[in-house]
Amino acid sequence: MASVLNITEDTFKEEVVDIKTPVLVDFWAPWCGYCTKLSPVFDELATELADKVKLVKVNVDENRKLTEQQGVMSLPTVILYIDGEPAEKVVGFLPKAALLAKITPHL
Repeated sequence: MASVLNITEDTFKEEVVDIKTPVLVDFWAPWCGYCTKLSPVFDELATELADKVKLVKVNVDENRKLTEQQGVMSLPTVILYIDGEPAEKVVGFLPKAALLAKITPHL
């Protein structure tokens, strides 16, 4: 089972920008109800898409500067990065099938 890596402002460049593999980033907060609802979906996707995309999470409360730099204004926000650049942005909770429909065309 693939796991979702928690990253920070200090590791964002290394874990997202400098990676050749597509990276799906979940910007979340522990107090956000929809974020906690998305968490098990994200874990499932990490396993199902392990050979296509890397999945990581950013706690917005602990990484405010990065959150602002990436234009995250609502939670949850999921951004797919390809070659270090945002390729798709999903704001709000989506069920797994709908989230897959948004990101699959980019993979």
